[in-house]
Amino acid sequence: MDEFQVNIFKALAHPVRLKIAKRLSEGEMCVCEMNEDIEFSQANLSQHLKILKDAKVVNAKKCGMFMYYSIKSGKIKELIRLTEELYYEKE
Repeated sequence: MDEFQVNIFKALAHPVRLKIAKRLSEGEMCVCEMNEDIEFSQANLSQHLKILKDAKVVNAKKCGMFMYYSIKSGKIKELIRLTEELYYEKE
């Protein structure tokens, strides 16, 4: 259990992967669509997506020549939202 949790947090700890997860929170999309917003090569983006997939943060499905990604669980979206709330919370 601990290792599973650590893998999720490690996957989301990288700024590019967090940006990808936030973008995918809006809905399923292919790498070519994500590549428009993220300033890395498609190969680099695909490496980050593999890490997110291996950590069970995102799902991937192939449709023709394109690979589509989506957030695996609404709980991931909630986790991202909760961290944003922590940032804005006043002590």
